[in-house]
Amino acid sequence: MTEDVRRVFRMDNEVLAFRFTATVSERANMEPRERLTSSARLTMWLQATGFDVTGVSPDDLEDAVELREAIYRIGSAIAAGEQPDSKDVRTLNTVAAAGHAKAALEHERAEWHLTDTTPVGDALGVLATDAIRILGGPDRGRIKNCEGPGCAGLYLDTSRGANRRWCSMNTCGNKVKKSRLAAS
Repeated sequence: MTEDVRRVFRMDNEVLAFRFTATVSERANMEPRERLTSSARLTMWLQATGFDVTGVSPDDLEDAVELREAIYRIGSAIAAGEQPDSKDVRTLNTVAAAGHAKAALEHERAEWHLTDTTPVGDALGVLATDAIRILGGPDRGRIKNCEGPGCAGLYLDTSRGANRRWCSMNTCGNKVKKSRLAAS
């Protein structure tokens, strides 16, 4: 693949499931920017995340986008103190249950072994399981939407005072600081 994954995708979110939701950027703008524009792009993202997948089909891409949006809507509902839509929860649980990936420690790294028959479904199952762990876990109250201009990306606020405002200081936080400096 000729494209540089760091130029195409934001890979800086500590939470895998939220990193997946960041394959759409500028969500708070009128026209969010879709980055999973093809099966090849989904392959690129999955491989960059550590999933050894090839041969991603258009149906796989459709399933991935459906899962991504369910995760985003659930996370945003939780961040707003609202109840997630039951259809999104059902989607998340179904995808998690369908995955057959096995975790393994190899060469001092956590790796995922996917089945030969449904590798993309297995990878999506890992993403759904990670989302369930965060969305339903003890840190659920620390899920937030970024306050950066146009962003609205999900992140887990791990700051001591739970007062973090941006998904990443290197991107959204710096944009806000630069705009403040320019205005003064």
